[in-house]
Amino acid sequence: MHLLPTICTLLIVISATFVGFGWYHILKGNRATHRKLMLWGAASALLFFLLYVGRTIFVGNTSFGGPENIKTAYLIFLLCHIMLATTAGVFGIVTLLHAFNARFAKHKKIGRWTAVMWLLTAPTGVVVYVLLYIMYPGGDTKPVIDAIMGW
Repeated sequence: MHLLPTICTLLIVISATFVGFGWYHILKGNRATHRKLMLWGAASALLFFLLYVGRTIFVGNTSFGGPENIKTAYLIFLLCHIMLATTAGVFGIVTLLHAFNARFAKHKKIGRWTAVMWLLTAPTGVVVYVLLYIMYPGGDTKPVIDAIMGW
């Protein structure tokens, strides 16, 4: 079992679960519960991000080890996931800043889109994990630090 990728995937699922329940609670008017759940969701996402970046720098990213005939489809899917996750992450930061600065009208407007993006990002991340570590053996990894330093 690949421990760090598994932990990272679990953190994203946990984060999305908090976001989903947080969204539910704000729709019910439970602001305090919404705030707590969203902060837990953000903390889970931040922990994921820190682990992912550290792993990428020092261990590397796993290349696709599945059959060549689906590699292109996988890479397109991965690119879509990365773009969605990056956009959702930026939107998440902006959404949190609006909330922390009591700009609740803007927070509410952008928060809906942020939540939808995050709730789509999590399952696509799980699919990437399943393809890389469960369905097919992972390919080679090379730490970014090695590539940067020319090692």
